[in-house]
Amino acid sequence: MSTQPAILVRDLHKRYGDIHAVQGITFSVQEGEIYSLLGPNGAGKSTTISMISCLQEPDAGEVLVLGHSTAREPQQVKAALGVVPQDIAIYPDLSARENMSFWGKMYGLRGKALDRRIDEVLETIGLTDRQRGATSKFSGGMKRRLNVGIALLHRPRLIIMDEPTVGIDPQSRRSILDSVLELRRAGATILYTTHYMEEAQELSDRIAIMDHGRILAEGTHDDLVRLVGELDRIDLTVDAPPDRVVPTWRGLPDVAEVISEDGQLTVLARDSNVALPHLFEASNRAGVRIGSVAIREPNLETVFLHLTGRALRD
Repeated sequence: MSTQPAILVRDLHKRYGDIHAVQGITFSVQEGEIYSLLGPNGAGKSTTISMISCLQEPDAGEVLVLGHSTAREPQQVKAALGVVPQDIAIYPDLSARENMSFWGKMYGLRGKALDRRIDEVLETIGLTDRQRGATSKFSGGMKRRLNVGIALLHRPRLIIMDEPTVGIDPQSRRSILDSVLELRRAGATILYTTHYMEEAQELSDRIAIMDHGRILAEGTHDDLVRLVGELDRIDLTVDAPPDRVVPTWRGLPDVAEVISEDGQLTVLARDSNVALPHLFEASNRAGVRIGSVAIREPNLETVFLHLTGRALRD
């Protein structure tokens, strides 16, 4: 395996007027790994993907794909990439097979080699039995799976998937996730963006947590959870506006952070056994009743709460 990263991003910036969508991010993706950009909508993930895939030019910074500069060698970069865009890019009046034939020819495939490759990819994405009907009648999940298949036709060395499971049924989501894992087992390198914590946790060799155009933390799942590994997570509900207890709770012994969002309170505590009695006492003094308590193992959601002070949501 080459020691050169498959993707190298250095100090990347992109602005849209007054909006600084990507703010100096740096990361690398090694050959043969799944690297996920995890963050909410608006974090800058899709903008980053568009610059790596040569759809937009950065305002500053550099992107190298297999050693090729996106600024100086865009054709070499595009030839190496298979891109699954967030928006579905298929022709609704064509069948799945016709869509794949069209895009395969765009990639330079022809004749029996193209037919064989279409058969292989249809099997991979589970659409062999539905290859002839117009895709306008496909479910959202089937369209997403076809979107993935089109990106695989030319056997790209690198695959970029931008939120490939948004808005689809659980069965189709499972099919796409299984396909991603199978591609990795076959040696593919995958850059994957998502705002679903459980997807990043299941798929990724390494994860970068993004928000407001910045990478806040990067590493394996275990590396990231260790950022809050010394903290217990306590989720609570109360029968009054949270602001009646939040200021008091923040000063209690063993309480590291208190996050209030949409009526849900989350306390990160150095020791939940020490913190909980103090939380109840402070609530009683404020005339507020705690309705439910759940102590949870730290996970990527806890890491995001710790880094941003808010939950990872759409």
